[in-house]
Amino acid sequence: MKNAIVDVPGILVGHAQDLTAGTGCTVIACEKGAVVASDCRGGAPGTRELACLEPENMLSHAHAVYLGGGSAFGLEGASGVMQYLEERGIGFDTGFAKVPIVPGAILFDLMVGDPAVRPDKKMGYQACLNLSTTNTQRGTVGAGTGASIGSAGGPAALMKGGLGTASVRSGDLIVGAIIAVNSLGDVVDPATGKILAGALGPDGNFLSVNELLRKSWDNDSQLFLKNTTIGAVATNANLTKAQAKRVAMVSHDGMARSIVPSHTITDGDTLFSMATGEVNASLDAVCVLAAEAVMLAIQDAVINAASLLGLKSYSELLGKQHPREGE
Repeated sequence: MKNAIVDVPGILVGHAQDLTAGTGCTVIACEKGAVVASDCRGGAPGTRELACLEPENMLSHAHAVYLGGGSAFGLEGASGVMQYLEERGIGFDTGFAKVPIVPGAILFDLMVGDPAVRPDKKMGYQACLNLSTTNTQRGTVGAGTGASIGSAGGPAALMKGGLGTASVRSGDLIVGAIIAVNSLGDVVDPATGKILAGALGPDGNFLSVNELLRKSWDNDSQLFLKNTTIGAVATNANLTKAQAKRVAMVSHDGMARSIVPSHTITDGDTLFSMATGEVNASLDAVCVLAAEAVMLAIQDAVINAASLLGLKSYSELLGKQHPREGE
């Protein structure tokens, strides 16, 4: 076990990023296809191909999930994923062409680095060239490259977000998660309640986004527009589309445990679930492991993020003061 989503057999991960511009994208692929579902809990999502994942619709499998920065512009990166898969004969066979099914979601990172540079078709294709069953990269990489936390306190309060991954196992059942953390809410350690990353005040202390929102109860101007946590959960369990949908829904429990508050009206929080169908397992067991994997991946994203483009990271500010168990 690598403590990453690639612990699920058949799952590949690839990243591409521009560290100078501060943006990137991540692809999670299953070349044999996987039962895929999604659930969006944020009020401002940026997504593609979500309707075809609903249980009542025809398609049963997707071939990759795309996660990107760049706001809505970044959805273009999924076209590169489609090109890569089509060139390899991977897709839904229509009888005229094989059409790759690539659902995806984006986060807002335009306030970091160069807002004119976003994931595009070329970057999405490059992420696919980097696909591997052993990719355990985390931190300031892929869709987490330009991710930040703390926009509720204004530009000066931002800390570095990032991309994290984790996996959990019970017997033959494996569930992994990969999450790009770009949240409005503070990222906390659920075991202690301590804030790991959030809006920083002028004195270097955390402002507490919950308190900021409480105090602005009469301000309906919705100033907090630079957020969204996106990701995917994968499992080797054998699930129907309806069951995969349930896993995507319950996976948000892990987000709510780790990001306070989560699912606000200006977040686009969206999670995908992917099931490869190798192991028969209890749906409730899969859901329990999925929420745990998401929770761990969110913490992993913050702890492993490297400072970039003026944004200070957990390791720079807090790592020595608040060491994790085993450090």
